[in-house]
Amino acid sequence: MISSSLPQDQEKEYVGFATLPSQVHRKSVKKGFDFTLLVAGESGLGKSTLVNSLFLTDLYNDKKFLNSEERITQTVEITKHTVEIEEKGVRLRLTIVDTPGFGDAVNNKECWRPVADYVDQQFEQYFRDESGLNRRNILDNRVHCCLYFISPFGHGLRPMDVEFMRAVHDKVNIVPILAKADTLTPAEVRKMKPKIRQEIESFGIKIYQFPDCDSDEDEEFKQQDKELKVRSPCELISYLETQNRLTQEYWDTVNKPVHYLENPAHCDFVKLRNMLIRTHMQDLKDVTRDTHYENYRAQCIQSMTRMVVKERNRNKLTRESGTDFPIPLVPGLTDNETEKIIREKDEELRRMQEMLQQIQKQMHGRNAEGL
Repeated sequence: MISSSLPQDQEKEYVGFATLPSQVHRKSVKKGFDFTLLVAGESGLGKSTLVNSLFLTDLYNDKKFLNSEERITQTVEITKHTVEIEEKGVRLRLTIVDTPGFGDAVNNKECWRPVADYVDQQFEQYFRDESGLNRRNILDNRVHCCLYFISPFGHGLRPMDVEFMRAVHDKVNIVPILAKADTLTPAEVRKMKPKIRQEIESFGIKIYQFPDCDSDEDEEFKQQDKELKVRSPCELISYLETQNRLTQEYWDTVNKPVHYLENPAHCDFVKLRNMLIRTHMQDLKDVTRDTHYENYRAQCIQSMTRMVVKERNRNKLTRESGTDFPIPLVPGLTDNETEKIIREKDEELRRMQEMLQQIQKQMHGRNAEGL
């Protein structure tokens, strides 16, 4: 047993590693934070107004409203709005991904595909940046949360809702929203929300699961978390426009409460805002990184590994056959067909070499970090 020779008063002093949380906090605040929110659902359900109300900003000041004819011919687009928000010295780079044209066509078959492709593209771009040399300044554009707006006029989930959520539930955290719940009676809302939950479970759709609270959390946070789990999907009202300056005078005139939106007896806006911003934003980012992105990354590495093994086997057959090119799979090929095969194999080999170089750079980077 080793005894200390320091005086007793010095033994009571701490070494200093208790300041690590403060160091991490200062570094994180200096670097800033990224958060990408995807909003999806058909037009007219209040997506734009909700985003403006959540972050107290106007991201859609240049939004163009289409007439009926233009909406019929419109296809699904992906639009990005990025804004820097600072609050008490903390900077947040907020990216809102909107999907104008989603669900507005007569034939909405595979209208979810552009959205799923966009999420995959962000994973692919992050994977390339992570495998590159400059990994210190990676821009995180991965989608951390998807607010999916469910129409109140469908008596539950429609086929389009099911197809969309099943297409992206393994790629992004889905938070379902029952839009314009004030168009339904309270009894209809109480009946519709359990039906939506039951259909989500029966179709095997995985939505964002709120994490269990730690034992050291305060009672208010535990109560909020419990209410969020019970009230899913969150219900929003069409009176979100009470926050707009154009309707402010009207609501004052008829003696309606101006903050009707923030009344928990009428909608879940406050609970949704607290969940997205104050309590679960970091958890949404952690689930995206540790689950959705890691699954994508593992699939990419497995695919590259299979291609490398396949190419090695082909090269082995080439050497054993004593020819300068792989043995053709179909006998009796002409010279032109043989040359075409050679060019294709050379191109495939070149791609494999590039993949191997990326893997080697990634391994080298990990080894350097380990040192």
